[in-house]
Amino acid sequence: MDRLQSLEVFVAVAEAESFAAGARRMGLSAPSATRGVNALEERLGARLFTRTTRRVRLTEVGKTYLEDARHILAQLQAADSAATGAAAVPKGELRLTCSNEFGRIYVTPILTEFLHLYPDVAADVVMVDRVVNMVEEGFDVAVRIGPLPSSGLVAVRVGSVRRVICGSPDYFARHGVPQVPGDLTAHQIAAAAPVSPMAEWRFGRDQLQMVRLMPRLRLSSVAAAIEVARQGWGLTRVLSYQVGPDLVAGRLQTVLEDCEPEPLPIHLVHVEGRRAPAKVRSFIELARQRLRSAAILN
Repeated sequence: MDRLQSLEVFVAVAEAESFAAGARRMGLSAPSATRGVNALEERLGARLFTRTTRRVRLTEVGKTYLEDARHILAQLQAADSAATGAAAVPKGELRLTCSNEFGRIYVTPILTEFLHLYPDVAADVVMVDRVVNMVEEGFDVAVRIGPLPSSGLVAVRVGSVRRVICGSPDYFARHGVPQVPGDLTAHQIAAAAPVSPMAEWRFGRDQLQMVRLMPRLRLSSVAAAIEVARQGWGLTRVLSYQVGPDLVAGRLQTVLEDCEPEPLPIHLVHVEGRRAPAKVRSFIELARQRLRSAAILN
């Protein structure tokens, strides 16, 4: 078994957490997969797996090596595609990750348009309110909201969102409009945990001004917090895109706009750069156009 095949077997076994299942994925026998991984470990002089009678688990060295191996195989696939011309036509499965609400409101319509344009592409979308490791978890594209850490990933900025405090016109008619952040202590607050997990809200471009609040209602769902605000119960703090239609329709209005923190950037992030397969390049271009034309994101 050559070195490249050993890498492919290692990745398959790691993802399946089983030599037998990994071997089946590669079309090999379990003993062949075991020999391939053993040879790889011998070459590296390090253990990549801990074995038990029921399953195999990656060691710490194995976890790091898996990320590197996936990157190497992805780069090789991109090089092969570019050389054969296959990279010119979008095809295959596009794996994408984004946050729940942004995915529901913005990404899903773009994806359905993309799939209509390119019938040879399928999409697997994971909407989750956490930052995933794209290489480790095998994603082609991620939509990231907020500052990006330094990495080897390629990022395309497509807009920004604000952190806004909002309530219904009826609520403000009954309780008044806060004029400065300190006024919020006299209002009913519905805190949306994914956006405001703490009872401390910061204000100003540098976020140096802080107001400590005691929310009467804490919710794990942003959608629920927005609904509470729509009903006139109190105020909530969310990202501007999440209440865009409500602001346009007049169901909600924002307050303390002059005290908002610096807007959060939105990026499309991918791994392969200029050598990305056509499915990634085509999706990035379509999503870039659609998101940059959305008024609420600018």
